[in-house]
Amino acid sequence: MKGIYHFVPVLHRGDAVGRHTLRLRDATRARGVSSDIYVDLVQDETADDTLPAPDYEARAQPGDVVVYQFATASSMAPWLAGRRETLVVNYHNITPPELLEPWDHYLALGQARALGDLEVLAARTALAVADSAYNEAHLTEAGFAATAVVPPSAALGPEVAAAERSAAPRQRAEGARWLAVGRVAPNKAVEHAITALALTRQHADPAAKLRIIGRPVTDTYERALRRLVDELGLTDAVTFAGHASDAAVADSYAWADVLVVTSEHEGFCVPVVESMAAGLPVVAFDQGALPEVLGGAGILVATRDPYALSRAIGDLLADPAEHLRVVEAGRNRLAELNLGSAAERFVDLLLPLMGGTTR
Repeated sequence: MKGIYHFVPVLHRGDAVGRHTLRLRDATRARGVSSDIYVDLVQDETADDTLPAPDYEARAQPGDVVVYQFATASSMAPWLAGRRETLVVNYHNITPPELLEPWDHYLALGQARALGDLEVLAARTALAVADSAYNEAHLTEAGFAATAVVPPSAALGPEVAAAERSAAPRQRAEGARWLAVGRVAPNKAVEHAITALALTRQHADPAAKLRIIGRPVTDTYERALRRLVDELGLTDAVTFAGHASDAAVADSYAWADVLVVTSEHEGFCVPVVESMAAGLPVVAFDQGALPEVLGGAGILVATRDPYALSRAIGDLLADPAEHLRVVEAGRNRLAELNLGSAAERFVDLLLPLMGGTTR
């Protein structure tokens, strides 16, 4: 029986790509179409939801559609490019290798390899789906002929999606609470948030603090951030919380006064929409897909000047009317993105592709 099958190097239940892939599989099955998830590496936490990629060989049927969740280099890319099934690429962006090279040569090589995978897949792909127009432009540059944009189908964890928060700013008896969420990776440039916090504590809010939530991608970068925190005298003001459950992330959105996004490169930025759902205002650098995803529902800082970032955060938190405007704009933007229907919209693109092979 022909179907729509998803391929991802490894399936993690708690990350954005993992939730997205599971949601697409479930939405496909809800249409009465066979769908499974194939991986290179079976993880204990998702073993019941995945099959080893080589098992697909014996199960493949004429008319299948195979969907590759592309976020990093993998042996899956050339393998899928060499098969006969109709191929769809779901593109989640590639971190530019030059942002990783100073910190981890191996990771940088992997991203360079991923850029090569993108070129290999371009000539073979019937449809490439990006999660932002920013990412779609990358696909066009790489030579993909047919493209579309659908945001991540499970961008919100269940606890975050259900969160309720007052639009009014918190009455603070202590310092402002800054939050940074996402992989602790060089492209996230968390050092800008740390430096801006030091300036804020020195000039405006001596009790301001920062909580950093996310799994370290490379030890060298995390160690450098911790040294910076020590050198700036922020040991008691900055918390490295590491990887956290959806419930813990939701609690942090409720705790915080502002989400601070200082990325040098973003293809979508799931924490931005999580913050919108939680009623938490966003201050972000004007980089990558951030202006597109925010859609005016946040404060964009045009320069990497830490004084400008510190000032933007301070001005927002000191102005209840502006705080309310940003939070309400976030809720409106979240409705425009319509993440709840994203999986169904994605499946709508796939169903017409079933029934044939590409060569």
